[in-house]
Amino acid sequence: METEKFDPKPILDSLPLLPGVYRYYDSRGAVLYVGKANQLKKRVSSYFQKTNVSPRIRLMVSHIARIETTVTRSEAEALLLENNLIKSLKPRYNILFRDDKSYPYIVLTGEKFPRLTYYRGTPNKQHQYFGPYPNSYAAKESIGLLQRVFRIRTCEDSVFKNRTRPCLLHQINRCTAPCVNLISEPDYQTDIRCAVLLLQGRHREVESTLHAAMEVAAEQQHYEQAAVLRDQLRALHTVQQKQFVESTGGTTDADIIALAQHDGLVCVNLAMVRGGRHLGDKSFFPEHAEDMSADEIVQAFIAQHYLSRAVPPWLILAAECGPKKLTGGHPDETLPQLLSEQAGHPVRISTATVGERRQWLEMAQRNAELALGQRVMQQGGQSVRLERLRAWLGMPQLQRIECFDISHTMGEATVASCVVYDNLDMRSAQYRRYNISGITPGDDYAAMRQALTRRYQKLAVGSEPAVKAGGEGARPDLILIDGGLGQLHIAMQVMQELGLDMALVGVAKGEERRAGLEQLIFPDGSARRLNADDPALHLIQVIRDEAHRFAITGHRARRGKARTASRLEEIAGIGDKRRRSLLTHFGGLREVMQASVEQLCQVEGISKSLAEAIYQQLH
Repeated sequence: METEKFDPKPILDSLPLLPGVYRYYDSRGAVLYVGKANQLKKRVSSYFQKTNVSPRIRLMVSHIARIETTVTRSEAEALLLENNLIKSLKPRYNILFRDDKSYPYIVLTGEKFPRLTYYRGTPNKQHQYFGPYPNSYAAKESIGLLQRVFRIRTCEDSVFKNRTRPCLLHQINRCTAPCVNLISEPDYQTDIRCAVLLLQGRHREVESTLHAAMEVAAEQQHYEQAAVLRDQLRALHTVQQKQFVESTGGTTDADIIALAQHDGLVCVNLAMVRGGRHLGDKSFFPEHAEDMSADEIVQAFIAQHYLSRAVPPWLILAAECGPKKLTGGHPDETLPQLLSEQAGHPVRISTATVGERRQWLEMAQRNAELALGQRVMQQGGQSVRLERLRAWLGMPQLQRIECFDISHTMGEATVASCVVYDNLDMRSAQYRRYNISGITPGDDYAAMRQALTRRYQKLAVGSEPAVKAGGEGARPDLILIDGGLGQLHIAMQVMQELGLDMALVGVAKGEERRAGLEQLIFPDGSARRLNADDPALHLIQVIRDEAHRFAITGHRARRGKARTASRLEEIAGIGDKRRRSLLTHFGGLREVMQASVEQLCQVEGISKSLAEAIYQQLH
């Protein structure tokens, strides 16, 4: 046992009574756990002294072979370092909340005629941002509703600056066509101000502003303007009927966090309220949270989720999920203080459940329970599929499956994909794409050889030990190869060259490439077919189809990028700088191809003779 080889006493004796972060490693160098402490000596020592720890912690301690610590100036600094390390190292025994995507915002740009658009990424100070929204649907739905009321432009600047007549959006009353001066700048700015008020939840101010302006227009006998304002009011009332749950408490900004647990599965539901409007919710399913308490799970979620994102003034939790109490009976303020410093405004973590906040919390709790119920049903179905595949293959320990596919067009822009199925779900964070080069175009065997070699050479016998918890450092139990006996033989050769003993199965498409008629090919040359309704085949199809989708999307992106660059680079006199100027000015190759000679001349660095050459080359 590793515990017999590792004696923690010398390290424990040397630890200080200072705040910091500790890291546990196993004998292969893989990170087992990252934690923070107000007093490193007491916290780390507790792992080796407690006798009533959970089975999970007991198992982790049995694998510890090395301890590393980092002293920090404060517990808040330790908390920040701890979560940065958890996100980068992904330790096996830490609670992990996987959320790779940034949240969407609605943006009003800073131009003379601002543009209303959807945005993900780091905010830019010259624009106005509203959100974040829990998902893209909520943000895009709000944009569509604002278009109906205020008809703000949504087109790219390259399109806006080159319009000569109104577009279709103007014809269907979704834009006031500022591109061709069908609305004055003051009137457009009035619509912008009303849109901002509505996004801030101040819909009553918007309604009174529009109503007063309509009455003034009617009194001055500007009946067309009065009719436009009347239509805006009607559209606003429609929006309010279709809008997300409304608050009666003004312009509150808050996030509501609820928790549901069932048989080792955990769901954290995050609901967002901005400007008094309930924008929707998002559910998270953390890993390694089976034996953690409710407050530990929620505290880990808050730390991992908000330490790199915008934080609203209020975080509302259920009482059992609130901040831990210190010895004196007061809640631990480390996390709120750190969030406040990051946000630049006070952040309060509240467990108050009265009035409207209680309704928000109850709604989030119901959504957490519903999402968890759906997850339980989904994993139940996945368990049936995996158990059937284990029995059929005679692999009772089968857990992690990786699948490879190759995609190209007549040998152009070849891309190989590797997708991962593990712990009853597809693990998109561990997917890999490989841009294949240095082979004969169209040689699928050579492409498969290169992809497999690049993926598994780190696991080769005699190489440096892989220390990552997932991704390229993980060893699969089964490798699926999308293709016939030829591709499978290539995979066998690669494994032999690398000195690896891996279970390999080829998935050959059936007659007429029909689903349900797939043949599974084994290294001994035998081929077997499962019934079309067999759960084991359904699992293989899901994994194979995902590998196919991931390869195709990567190939199309690579091919499109190559073709975009090549069409312009073939033109004499067009280098990188002028090519970028053209694409930036018009917004893409298609728009460049649609431009006239006169429009091409408007781009910096493009003379009339060069514009004519570009036009001739692209037509």
